[in-house]
Amino acid sequence: MAEPGARSAQAVCLGWDAGRVIIIKSPREIEQMRRANRVVAEILEILRRHVRPGVSTQDLEEIAQDEVTRRGVVPAFKGVANPNGGPYPACLCTSVNDEVVHGIPRGDRVLQEGDLLSVDFGVCRQGFYGDAAFSVAVGQASKRVQALILSAEAALAAGLEQARVGRRLGDLSAAVQCQVEGDGFTVVREFVGHGIGRSLHEEPQVPNFGKAGTGVKLKAGMVLAVEPMINDGVGGVKVDADGWTARTRDGSLAAHAEHTIAITDGEPLVLSRID
Repeated sequence: MAEPGARSAQAVCLGWDAGRVIIIKSPREIEQMRRANRVVAEILEILRRHVRPGVSTQDLEEIAQDEVTRRGVVPAFKGVANPNGGPYPACLCTSVNDEVVHGIPRGDRVLQEGDLLSVDFGVCRQGFYGDAAFSVAVGQASKRVQALILSAEAALAAGLEQARVGRRLGDLSAAVQCQVEGDGFTVVREFVGHGIGRSLHEEPQVPNFGKAGTGVKLKAGMVLAVEPMINDGVGGVKVDADGWTARTRDGSLAAHAEHTIAITDGEPLVLSRID
C-alpha cells in the first residue's frame, strides 16, 4: 500500500512509524519477513491467474479473503485508518485503468477486454508485514498498455539494482525516475514507497523520483517496499470521494509494480518473489 509523499497528519494516521527512525532488521527478522512476503507472492500469483474479462474486482477480493483465511495470516490493508475516508474496507487494492492506487474492490467493477489492472496486497504473519503489487493487461490490450506495464516493471528492476550497501536512497529513486521518463511516461509524485517491518509503513519514505547521491545511506538490514507508480499522462493525482481511490487527473492510464526487499552486504534480497 503506497503512502502520501509528505509527512503529514494523514501520513501518521496511515501508519508511519512514530519515531521516524529507520529500523535495522536482524537476519532472524528478515527471515520472518521473507515468510510473510512469500505468502503475499503466492496469493498474488493465484490472483493473477484469475484476471480475465468478466471477473469483478470483488471476485478477486473474495479469492484473496479465502486464501488469507486458509493460510492463517492477517490482511495488512484492511482497517488501515484514513481521516478522509474511514478505515480501508478490503484485503486488496484493485486499481483499473486511470486509477493509480488504493482502488476499492467492487462487485460492479467488472473487468473488460483491454483494461489495465493493478493489484496491491499485503499480509501480517507472526508480527511481520509483507507488501507487493503487480499490473496486468486484461485479455488482449493495446501496445501502449503493455508498454506502460513493462516500464513499471523495468523501473522497479532499475531501483532494485541500486539497493546496495553504501549507495544512497536518492540513487534508487533517480534510477526509477530515469527509467520511466526514458520510456516516455511520468512518475507519480503524490505517493511513494516506504520502509516496512513490524509496521506496514515505516521510515524511510522511498520516492520514485530524486537526485542521485542524495538521501540516507543504505545499510544492511534495511527493508524497503519499493513501488514505482507511473502514468501515461502529464502527471498529477486526485482522490475520489471515497477518500481512497487515487486516479490520474487527466484520465490517463496508470501502472504499479512493487516488491519488498532487504538490503544485504551483497545483492538485494527480494523477499516478495517466488524463486
